[in-house]
Amino acid sequence: MRISEDRYNRERLSLHLALRFLEHEARTQTIRAWTGLSDDRIRKLYRSYMARARRYVPRHRGKSPNQIAYFARSLRVQQETAWLASLLSLLGVIPPEPSADGSHALPSVARGQLLCHAFETYRAMIPSSQISFEHAVFLATTLSRGEQLRLGGCTDCGSLMVTERFPIRDKRCRQCISTTP
Repeated sequence: MRISEDRYNRERLSLHLALRFLEHEARTQTIRAWTGLSDDRIRKLYRSYMARARRYVPRHRGKSPNQIAYFARSLRVQQETAWLASLLSLLGVIPPEPSADGSHALPSVARGQLLCHAFETYRAMIPSSQISFEHAVFLATTLSRGEQLRLGGCTDCGSLMVTERFPIRDKRCRQCISTTP
């Protein structure tokens, strides 16, 4: 039996990405969606590599975050969401234009590596961030679909904002709202 180089590289990249996702405390279903690995393979990776890690990496159970209200719950989270969305956009994790089938096109090993890079850069900028990796995955998926959240600009200053698809209020950033008399 001959192993092709492409197949070996794909498998190696998937395993490496799964380990990065595990380090960021991603859930099994998230890792499966982005890498294509089976649940059993992901659990074995965790037992083999994360048990000997320098720091304890917890495994989260249950459903992944799926409420867009999380990103608007406080001014700090809104600002952090805009910074993370900016990195996701700049690094090419989310496409320039939203598409209805974004959930199918977005999860891939290549975009997963970009997602990890964006999240790691974000965490280096904001070490005490309120946004977890799972929330970052949800934000990237939601922005790529464009059904609930979209990237937009403040109508006054043009700064990047994450807004609802059909906002009730004007699209103005908190800075512009607070400086208006």
